[in-house]
Amino acid sequence: MSVGSDPYSEAWSTIAWDGKNKLLAANLHFDRFERHSRRLGFDLPNDFSKKVFTQLSGMKFSESPIVTSQQPPYLVKVGVTSKGEISLIPRINKPWPDILTAITVAAPQWNSKIRGTKHGDWKPYLDARDLALENNADISLLVENEVVIDGDRCMPILLDIDGFAYHPRIDEGALDSITLEQIKNDLEKAGIPVRPARITIPLILRAKEMIVIGSGMGIQSLGFIDGRKIGTPRGKLYDVTMSCWLEKLSSAWQTLEDLS
Repeated sequence: MSVGSDPYSEAWSTIAWDGKNKLLAANLHFDRFERHSRRLGFDLPNDFSKKVFTQLSGMKFSESPIVTSQQPPYLVKVGVTSKGEISLIPRINKPWPDILTAITVAAPQWNSKIRGTKHGDWKPYLDARDLALENNADISLLVENEVVIDGDRCMPILLDIDGFAYHPRIDEGALDSITLEQIKNDLEKAGIPVRPARITIPLILRAKEMIVIGSGMGIQSLGFIDGRKIGTPRGKLYDVTMSCWLEKLSSAWQTLEDLS
């Protein structure tokens, strides 16, 4: 992915990797590649998943994991250009603090085809991440008209006083989270209804609790936004979501043969 390039030039996804020949929820990531590349105006190469796993099997990566069992040990950024070129960039996963802090930044302005996809011009998200670090925060939340659209590396979810868990709406520009897709049904079965919503600042300020989720970070508790304490960190939402995630983290690894 070349920062600052044409957004229609590439689709990509960061996928949890076991360091060998397995990807976490590979089928869901490849399905999202299909959706996003179609919106960006190009088709995936023939046998795309097979070509990705072939490259994966040839990668040499010897760094030792530094995260706990609550996160995947490695990540690999898989990209595919509009010309059909496939790239894999592996990296070691990073740990997070027990309770995260966030700042809010202005969400990027893209048209409806681009918004909500992982595309070739990701610089505003990278800038948001860097801005968080410059302000001694862990993440940035992207805001438009006082509505949280997304997180720079994650999807935020809050537990409201009505008992529902709310996440940003895809039709307002949020990415369709693979992690949420994995655990949503299990959260519902555990008694926490999950719904999309306009995540306004007043809704956040009355929330019982907030978490952020992502393929690399897994499940993390979010305790502060712009210096304001949000709910009670590491409560029911965190505990139940973590339980659902750990089950997937132990059972949802896939090889190419598993996709057949």
